[in-house]
Amino acid sequence: MDLRVRGKKVLVLAASKGLGKACATAYAEEGAHVFIASRNAEQLRQTAKEIFSVTHNPNIETVVCDVTNGKDIEKMVQEIGCIDIVINNTGGPPAGKFADFDDTDWQQAFESLLMSVVRTVRAVTPHMKEQQFGRIVTITSSSMKQALDGLLLSNTFRPAIVGLSKSLSQELAGDNILINSVGPGTMDTDRIRAVYDQEEEDSVKKIGEMIPIGRIGRPAEFAKAVLFLGSAANTYITGQTLVVDGGAMKSL
Repeated sequence: MDLRVRGKKVLVLAASKGLGKACATAYAEEGAHVFIASRNAEQLRQTAKEIFSVTHNPNIETVVCDVTNGKDIEKMVQEIGCIDIVINNTGGPPAGKFADFDDTDWQQAFESLLMSVVRTVRAVTPHMKEQQFGRIVTITSSSMKQALDGLLLSNTFRPAIVGLSKSLSQELAGDNILINSVGPGTMDTDRIRAVYDQEEEDSVKKIGEMIPIGRIGRPAEFAKAVLFLGSAANTYITGQTLVVDGGAMKSL
């Protein structure tokens, strides 16, 4: 299938590692002009080298941006110019229960998870409307559909992102701007190992055995879904929430 992303400008946030890096790699493999963003300039440079070594795509650029800072987002979009495809992504909030968090924790999660999406969409949609094309995919979590034990902040703000994306999909569909949310289940990333405090391969294997498909997911597998939904090959899917979890979720 020709995904028709060759030469298109793709911005991937929180792309220095994990799922963001996997998504950036997937777009680079298809010939897109990929901009990877995160707060750590050195880590970004190393990630760009690693993506190039796999894809041999010379059009991989780095942008330093703190997505909790609205001015950083505006500056980033201005530097890149016309952006065709955006993959919203942030690091996950800390684990914990209600009594563990104060107002500062709530505000930080609000800025990181929800307002980063609001501000990024605000910055990129004028050009997308002008060219009558845009694809926006927000990486969330399976908690957007089913609450996860011990992840109160995620359980609160991920569904809010879904509500935002659904509303925006209605407003922007007439401009050929399609917006979807993709939530990972248990993927083999640093984030998952930190949340579950699993470092040994045997422990990770045991987690995978509880998933119907029999193992935890690979970031590259997750990236395939993001790649399609954010591509020009997707012409009719918008306002949807997809969970990539190997069948782990029991809710509809």
